[in-house]
Parts: sequence; C-alpha cells; structure tokens
Amino acid sequence: MGFLAKIFARFGKANAALEKERTDQSFLTFQHTGEVIRAEQLLADHGFAVRVLAPPAWLRTGCDMVVVVPAVHEPAIRALLESQKLAPEGVYPVADGLLAPVSLFRYVDFGDWFMVQAANMKITVERRSGRIVNVSGGGCPDVPYLAAKYVGMTLDDAEEPRFSAQTLCAYALQKAFMEARRRWHHG
Repeated sequence: MGFLAKIFARFGKANAALEKERTDQSFLTFQHTGEVIRAEQLLADHGFAVRVLAPPAWLRTGCDMVVVVPAVHEPAIRALLESQKLAPEGVYPVADGLLAPVSLFRYVDFGDWFMVQAANMKITVERRSGRIVNVSGGGCPDVPYLAAKYVGMTLDDAEEPRFSAQTLCAYALQKAFMEARRRWHHG
C-alpha cells in the first residue's frame, strides 16, 4: 500500500471511530452549573463513565456545561438522576458535528509558561518547574483566596482545588488544574 493510501486508510479509521463515539454518546443539559457538578459526581460515584464539556454554541443558555454519557446507559442514568431530584432539562444524542459538545478547556502556550482555562477560570504555569504563577478569572468571592493559596506552589505539591472550596470557580479551577497537571507531565 502506498504512502497516501496508508494516510487515507488511517484517516478513514480515525474518522469512523470518531463517528462511532459520537453516536454512542448523549449529553444532558441542566439549568444550573451546580446541577452539572452534582450530576457528574453522582454518576461517577455509581460507576458511569461521564465527561463534562461545553454544549454546542447554538444550545448555550444559562449553564455552559453539559454531562456527556454513554447512550446505552441513558435510561439508567436518567432514572438515577430523577431519583435524586436532578432531572436534566434536555437529552441530546451526539449524532453529528452540530450536536457535538466541545472542550471546556482553552490552552495558550507562552513559551516558558502555559495557561489552561476551564470555563472562566485560568491557571498559568511555568513550564520548566511546574510552578503556578497565576490564578485568575471567575466571579466568585473565593478567587483571591484560591489565587493566594496556589500561586508559588507546584502542580505536584498543591492540593487539588476541589478540597479548598465548594464554589463554581473552585470547580472550574479544579478542571483547569487537572488539565494543567496532565499537560505538564505529558509535555
């Protein structure tokens, strides 16, 4: 098989896998971010594979996060959520690109530093040492506390933000922190 044929074959397999993943998933929308946080934790505690992503642009309303779940488990997931008075506003199959949720993260490379943004919270890290040089964003009253606690610490030494506060900003910082840690360890 020639070089181009191999590339097209590999692309076709990757594209087929992506399409299969999309059709095997659904996403749940909620009115408030707190409900997304509760749903993610409840479902994870019950062994469901879940991810929190941003909804497609045309579906953004109040809460700009959705819970992505395996479509095959959707009836059980909905029953569990409803038993906890946590019914989603909507359930959408991830059928095509227009319905595909997008990453919550934005990554910016500043050379010696990099920044990871999750929702409205940002964490900036010195690439060489893993030292946190800035925490900013959000609108919660605990953002200055979180910034003071984390700036100067390394990603390996710092306690995860989820142990420091219970606000939406701490939740978003937790997501950014874990993504920054992952990127730092994996280059």
